[in-house]
Amino acid sequence: MTDAVLSSASYRTAPRRRSPFMRKAFPYFLVGPAVLYLLAITLYPGIFALWRSFYAGRFQLNFVGFDQYKQLFTDEAFWHSLSNTVLIGGITLAIEFVIALGLAALVYRDPLVKGWRIIFLLPMLFMPSAVSFMWKLLFNDGRVISDLLMRVGLVDSNVDFMGSTWAARSVIIVTDVWQWVPFLFIIFVAALQGQDKEIEEAARLDGARWRQVFFSISLPMMRPVIAIALVLRGIDILTMFASPHIITQGAPAGDTETVSYFIYRTGFKSFEFGYASAASVVVLILTIVLAQSFVRRFFKSGRD
Repeated sequence: MTDAVLSSASYRTAPRRRSPFMRKAFPYFLVGPAVLYLLAITLYPGIFALWRSFYAGRFQLNFVGFDQYKQLFTDEAFWHSLSNTVLIGGITLAIEFVIALGLAALVYRDPLVKGWRIIFLLPMLFMPSAVSFMWKLLFNDGRVISDLLMRVGLVDSNVDFMGSTWAARSVIIVTDVWQWVPFLFIIFVAALQGQDKEIEEAARLDGARWRQVFFSISLPMMRPVIAIALVLRGIDILTMFASPHIITQGAPAGDTETVSYFIYRTGFKSFEFGYASAASVVVLILTIVLAQSFVRRFFKSGRD
C-alpha cells in the first residue's frame, strides 16, 4: 500500500518532458513578441517612407517614381542642411570624445567614480527638449550668459547669439556636449576599468610612465569600444532635431538647420510628405554606409 502511494505521488510530481519541437521552438516563442515589436517600430516606418517617397501630393497621391530623388539631389537647401549636420555634428562629436576620454583617463581608477558612476549620467536623464529650452533661456531669452560676460568685462553689451552663424552653432554644440559627454564618459570608464590591471602594473614596473601606459596599452585595447561608442553617438547626432528646432529654428539664414529639421520643415510645414520621405530614405542610406565603413576601417586598423 505504501509503495503504491509513493509511486503514485512520484508519478504525479514528475515533470512533463517537452517534445523535441517544443524544446527548440520555446525560446523563439519567448523572444518573438519583442522581435515583432522592434520590427513594427523600426522596419515598418522605413518601408512606409520608401513607399511614400515614390508618391507626391497631400491627399490624392500621384506616382512620380524617382522624380523626388532627382529633385532632392539638386536641392541646395537639402545639401546645405546636410553639410550643417556634418559640420556641427563633427565638431560636437570631436569635443565630446576628447572631454570624455580625458576625464575617463584621469578618474577611471578612482573608487569614488567606480561607486558613483550613475551620478555622471544625470544630464542624460533630461529630455532633449527640456535641455534645449534650458540652454535657450541661458543664451537667448534670459540672456544669462550675456550678463555673465558683461560682468567679467569680456563684452560691453548683450550678445545676440542668434545673429551670428558660428555663435548660433556654438549654442547647439554646447547644448549637445553638456548632455551627451556623460554617455561616452561612462562607456570609456567601464572599458578602462575592465582591462587587466596586471598589464599596466607590469608596464609601470618596466619604467613606463602614466602617459606611455595609457597611449601605448590602454588606448589600443579600447579601440573596439571607442568605435562602437562613436558610431552610436554619430548616428544620434545625424538625427539632431530638438536643439535646432527649439533654440535656433535654423537661423540665421539656415546655417543651423540640420537634415532632421529640414525633413520636419518639408513634411510638417510645407506638407510635402513624399519629398520629406525621399530625404529621410537618402539620410538613412548615408547613415548605414558611413557607419559600416567607419566600423570596418576602425576594426581593420586595430587588427593591423
